[in-house]
Amino acid sequence: MVPSSERHVPVLLQDAIRYLNVRPGGTYADATLGFAGHSAAIARELGGQGRLIGFDRDPDALELARARFQALSEELGEQMPQWELHGDPFSDMSRQIPEASLDGLLADFGVSSMQLDSAHRGFSFQADGPLDMRMDPRRGPTAEQVVNQADEKVLADLIYEFGEERRSRRFARAIVRARPIKTTAQLAKVLSAVAPAMKSERGRHPIHPATRVFQALRIYVNAELDEIQALLQAAPRLLKPGGRLVVISFHSLEDRLAKDALREGARQGIFEVFTRKPVTASEEETDRNPRARSAKLRAAERTNKRQE
Repeated sequence: MVPSSERHVPVLLQDAIRYLNVRPGGTYADATLGFAGHSAAIARELGGQGRLIGFDRDPDALELARARFQALSEELGEQMPQWELHGDPFSDMSRQIPEASLDGLLADFGVSSMQLDSAHRGFSFQADGPLDMRMDPRRGPTAEQVVNQADEKVLADLIYEFGEERRSRRFARAIVRARPIKTTAQLAKVLSAVAPAMKSERGRHPIHPATRVFQALRIYVNAELDEIQALLQAAPRLLKPGGRLVVISFHSLEDRLAKDALREGARQGIFEVFTRKPVTASEEETDRNPRARSAKLRAAERTNKRQE
């Protein structure tokens, strides 16, 4: 059940560390621990006087991150920073971290390889599993409940809004007619039957008809955009003057929120933005890790000005 570290490759790792400009002895937060790939790199730069705070609402991810930190502590010894992990959504960070206390804040909004590769979590249609899709499997409605209980119009609207899928009405109609739908494979089959694959934006690989519907359901079930907005609103208060914010997004809805938040922060004079255009993965990185293809990194530094 537990994936190995080799199966989880942190995206844009060197760029994230460079833009965070990790200061030895500083205090840094990773809002999305996953397998702690980014955090492990931060820890190596921080040293024994530093402090690292991690958040992940996925209990499986938190368990893996804790094991990795314990192993890293044995490796680094006195050079391992103080660390603490929280099994909470990152929207709770502002309640657990004092204002103006962070030298850096990192958030990687993507679904981790661990989640995608675990069929029982229901995030992917590549392997058959229950329609769950919850980041925290202890809370909230499952994707199965949404698929089988939501009104057809509600389904169409959420597929259009969160999946940016033009065929949302066709898909919603097909879902309602095929109910009950219990598994990822069953849902993928229903969607494939009513619409062909689409070309990707870069024209390289066809997009499976289920791709954007699964994205929409996952975002809806986990209130992901609300979570991101809460984090971006809290970030200026949590960062010290000179503190860095680095965010990595994987689709246009996430990236738009990050871009708009940094642009507004620059307008108010509370952020100096370093990435007028997002940083993307090199061809070498995408060859090693195909999931890096859609990653976009944006970064900014907190100024001395008070937030409006």
